[in-house]
Formats: sequence, C-alpha cells, structure tokens
Amino acid sequence: MKSLITAAGETLPGYFDHSAGEGRPAVLVLHEWWGVNTQICGVVDRLAREGYVAFAPDLYRGKVAETPEQAQELVAAGDKAQWIADLERAASALRPRKLGIVGFSLGGAFALTTAAVVPEVLACVAFYGIPRPESADITRIRARVLGHYARRDTWYSAEQVDELEATLRRAGMPATFHRYDAQHSFFNERLAAVHSHEDARLAWDRTLAFLREVLG
Repeated sequence: MKSLITAAGETLPGYFDHSAGEGRPAVLVLHEWWGVNTQICGVVDRLAREGYVAFAPDLYRGKVAETPEQAQELVAAGDKAQWIADLERAASALRPRKLGIVGFSLGGAFALTTAAVVPEVLACVAFYGIPRPESADITRIRARVLGHYARRDTWYSAEQVDELEATLRRAGMPATFHRYDAQHSFFNERLAAVHSHEDARLAWDRTLAFLREVLG
C-alpha cells in the first residue's frame, strides 16, 4: 500500500499513485465492498497513466474480503461516519488540485455522498451505487455527475436508478446517466460471472472523457 500523507503529516491508509506529477488533477477511487484489492489498485494505476494523481482510501484499514460473506461482515461492522470523515480528509489532502471522485457499488454510493458533503469535488462518477437517504442530502451536490448503471442489477431496481437521476435533475444538477445491458459489478474484471468486457470498456471511455472535460 502507498498511503497518502496530509500537509499536517497525518497518514491516510490506501493506495496512492502520484506518478502523474505535481499540479495534475486528482481523483479519489472508492472501493467496492471487497476493499482495496488488486482490482481497485489497478483502477488507480490506470487513472495515473491517464495523467491523474489517484488515491483509493482504505475504509477497511487493511482488510480485504475474499467472499461475499466476508464483505458483508466488513460493511456491517464499518463505522459509516468514520468512512465519510476519512473521505473528507482524503479530499482535503489532495487540494488545491482539481478534484474528481470515482466509486464502484458501495464506493459509488459513497462517491455521491462525498460529493454532497465536499463542495470542492468537481466531477463525480458513480458505478452502480445509490446512497441511502440518511447518508447525505444528494441535492447538495454541486459537482457534475456521471452514472453507470446495469439494467440487470439485482441490487438496485430500474425505478431506483430513475428516481436517483430524477432527484438530481430536479435539484438542477448536471447529471448524465448511462444504462448497460449488464449485471451489477460489470466493470470488475475479477468477477468473471458478471464482468462485461464491452460494457466496461465503454463505461471507462465515457469516464475518461468526462474527467477530461471537467478536470482537464
């Protein structure tokens, strides 16, 4: 792991790739319920190769799930208020760079939550995640939002996705949502049962175009 060090010398656990260099825009990468595993580290490195300083905060503090049961236990045991505080500190540590956030599933929900509480977030990309109403008031989001959602998702219904998009639009948010004929976690190449190569490629291309447009 390559932790992020704040200006005050505080260590934030996670995976950090700053090879893009000083002055480049930054992107927070929020993990699925598995934790900061090799797949998430790969996303960080891919963003770094595109010219972004990228950091995946480790909300689980070093723990990584290998089974859905382990993942569920980590989610259930997690201090959600602490997670949000961790994300706020990570966002603060990456300033004054232009800041974006990309999250997957659990991380997709927390990407929207973070954008609602950190006004410095300019670009928010949510992959198949919807925050609980008590987590944050998403109408406070001022970032541009890009959503990637699956039509064959067994976690979130099409109606829930439509309502999320409608809520953002009613609040005047510049949001663009894409639906894919795929399953939940279709972007994760480690999950062969649900991974969709073509949909993942398209979603990634759209994400990069969006980040370039908003962050440069």
